[in-house]
Amino acid sequence: MANEMDMNNMLSVLDGYALETTDDIALGLADDFRHRRIEKNLTREVIAERAGVAVSNIVRFEQKGLISLKNLIAIAVALGYTSEIKNVFKSPKYSTMEELTQIRKNTGKKKAYRKP
Repeated sequence: MANEMDMNNMLSVLDGYALETTDDIALGLADDFRHRRIEKNLTREVIAERAGVAVSNIVRFEQKGLISLKNLIAIAVALGYTSEIKNVFKSPKYSTMEELTQIRKNTGKKKAYRKP
C-alpha cells in the first residue's frame, strides 16, 4: 500500500513536469530579448538599424522565435550582449560524472569519433 502511494505521489509530480522544446526555448529567448529592448526604450527600428538587420526579422523573432544565428548575434551585440553570445558554448556542461570524465578525456581533441 505504501509503495503504491509513493508511486502515485511521484507520478503526480512528474505529470506536471515537461521538458522544454526547442520552440519553447526560442520563444523564451525572443520574449527576453523583447523585454531587454523595451527596458532600454529601443524600438524595433532602432535595434534593426544598429544591428544591420531588417525590421521584419526582428518582428518575426519577437512573435515566432524565428531568427538566423547571424541575426541573433547581430541583435545581441546591438543590445550589448556581446560577451554572453560569444560565450554560450565556452564552458563544458555535464550532468553526470561519466560525462565529466569523457569531457576531460577528450579535451584538446580536434575531432569526435563514433563508438564501436
